Amino acid sequence: MFRDRARTSHRGARDDLAEVVEAHLARIAQVNPMLNAVTIVLGDAARAAADAADRRVASGGALGPLHGVPFTVKENIDVAGSATTQGLPALAEAVPPRDAPIVERLRGAGAIPLARTNMPDLGLRVHTESTLRGLTRNPWSAAHTTGGSSGGEAASIASGMSPLGLGNDIGGSLRNPAHCCGIASLKPTTGRIPHASSLPPEDGSLAAQLMFVEGPMARHVADLRLALSILAGPHPRDPFAVPAPLVGPAPAGRVRVAVDEQPAGGSTAPEVRDAVRAAADALARAGYEVVAAAPPLLEEILATWGAWLVNELRPTLPLFADLMGPSAIKFIEYVSDAVPERDHVGMVEVMTERHRIARACRSSRSTRRSCCRRCGPSLRSRTAATSRARRPPWTRSP
Repeated sequence: MFRDRARTSHRGARDDLAEVVEAHLARIAQVNPMLNAVTIVLGDAARAAADAADRRVASGGALGPLHGVPFTVKENIDVAGSATTQGLPALAEAVPPRDAPIVERLRGAGAIPLARTNMPDLGLRVHTESTLRGLTRNPWSAAHTTGGSSGGEAASIASGMSPLGLGNDIGGSLRNPAHCCGIASLKPTTGRIPHASSLPPEDGSLAAQLMFVEGPMARHVADLRLALSILAGPHPRDPFAVPAPLVGPAPAGRVRVAVDEQPAGGSTAPEVRDAVRAAADALARAGYEVVAAAPPLLEEILATWGAWLVNELRPTLPLFADLMGPSAIKFIEYVSDAVPERDHVGMVEVMTERHRIARACRSSRSTRRSCCRRCGPSLRSRTAATSRARRPPWTRSP
């Protein structure tokens, strides 16, 4: 894990941190031509920061928890002096005067910005191809997508070009590319990690204010935990960031984990189902109480999210046509056609439905045992063809 390597380098020779940065720059030069995940290399600035970090180690100065660790940043997050392009040619020279809060905090912990990474136009697809930078390829298979919209980060981390990345999410953009590229990511609760930009528009739409979040990506969950401890907390530039504690009271008993191996809304590939079962088995062996359960109102959640987000975007579609490439516009048109248009009254109804769903989900959390019993038979019927000897114990609801 990168935090262990950072501790080792603190105790090592003077040029250790410079070597770490050089190793990552060499890896970028080696594999990025095949992947097109990294868009801009901040080589000179990274080398200068690594030299300064080595001097600080040699002088015995105080060191941050990520001292000398390089990190990469998605191109819709501000890095002072590097364009926040959003994947658009029109924003290729949109250079912010200051860092985003999360970049500021990683720098404050001693980490070193190494490069920028690709994203789809305005982050509005689950596949990473931008009009400005082109297509990013999955490091495991060129025939498979990297996911999106933080696909450049996911491919960079999976291929060893970066140990830590910053992305964001309003509809899967941290989680989906992590899944596609085989790394880990964390979508935090809104308000836990601050968000702000120094470029217009500085204030997002209502959907962005209440659903858009920024978060870390890495190869190990332990690294996400460390990054979260650095990134979280209130910030004067984000009015909604709160001082939520990272550690709560110890659970009274075993931690319960709900597993749904075939969620509603579509089919599940056998390989995915088997991986979910393997993860559930590992948790059960580790002492967690693993039960079969389905999230309540999953399809209603998706419909409400889509109605809210797409109808907020709809008035800006003519502007998009002047900024985005043909494939991005085609995707936006497809989504717009698939989601019914809502007037003011209809949007009020969407927000009312959102509250009803949230209330139902909270209620189900407080009565999880009865929910699991309701969901269990459905799961059992789906696995009836599997012999009982091979069925994992967590598929049998309590």
